[in-house]
Amino acid sequence: MKTAVDIGGVTIPNPVMTASGTFGYGEEYAGLCDITRLGAVVTKGITLEPSGGNPPPRGCETAAGMLNAIGLQNVGVEAFIAEKLPYLRERGVACVVNVQGGTIEEFVAVAKRLTGCDGVTALELNVSCPNKAGGLSFGTDPKALKSLVAAVRKATPLPLMTKLSPNVTDITECARAAVEGGTNSLSLINTLVGMAVELGNPGRGVKPSPVLYNVTGGLSGPAIKPVALRMVWETARAVKVPVIGIGGIATATDALEFLAVGASAVQVGTANFYNPRACEEILDGITAFMTDHAIPDINQFIGSFESGRQATRNT
Repeated sequence: MKTAVDIGGVTIPNPVMTASGTFGYGEEYAGLCDITRLGAVVTKGITLEPSGGNPPPRGCETAAGMLNAIGLQNVGVEAFIAEKLPYLRERGVACVVNVQGGTIEEFVAVAKRLTGCDGVTALELNVSCPNKAGGLSFGTDPKALKSLVAAVRKATPLPLMTKLSPNVTDITECARAAVEGGTNSLSLINTLVGMAVELGNPGRGVKPSPVLYNVTGGLSGPAIKPVALRMVWETARAVKVPVIGIGGIATATDALEFLAVGASAVQVGTANFYNPRACEEILDGITAFMTDHAIPDINQFIGSFESGRQATRNT
């Protein structure tokens, strides 16, 4: 069976990737998961300078997932290259580096520094972080998004993957803007903005307060899967670059649904926290599905969803 897929100028051995922020820099899962089996590892977001992120508390469980407000905590690009990248390079796994910044100049600087580094397969632009100049995130402003992607495109020959925010009215507008800017692929969705409240003890004067220090955080996990699936379907029909599906993927069935609606690959996120072997199990489930249904090449299955099928069945 053939499981290799193209994710925008890069061919990876199978469509199962990790999602940024849920798999550290890869080495954290040593002994828990065989990362050499994965299609690619997407690293924790990297900024130009080291960052401690937001103060705690910055994470909590929800009924069907979790909220996080980690911020931009990471070792910085120089330490990443010197201390984190060698582990992935030595194991021969495709490495997609998630890049973050508050200005276009910061994104460009990180991209330039990673260019030419042995072991870096592609860059994923996290456009959901705040724009220091304008206050809004790049990912909610198509014009700003196009400018950002275009600037990074000029700065590096590395394949670019742009990670889109779902916190918009029409995600296809942002998808088209990123493509016009020169991205090679799109990954979606990033987390949905949510919050949690601690009720306190009003009778003793302790007022309700936010659970997270940052008040709001990013909602991930099974709760967002239906939203993510819909947005991936819409985006895959709107652009002609590969789309990588993200959002609540915990089983092979979840992953196959995203592939069916047009995703060329998937990223597994929150599931890694409670099941370190989630990616491997999803890959095993995909290959079992291919065997059971006589699918010789996963690319024959990708995009096979027919939106009119249910209507035809009910006629």
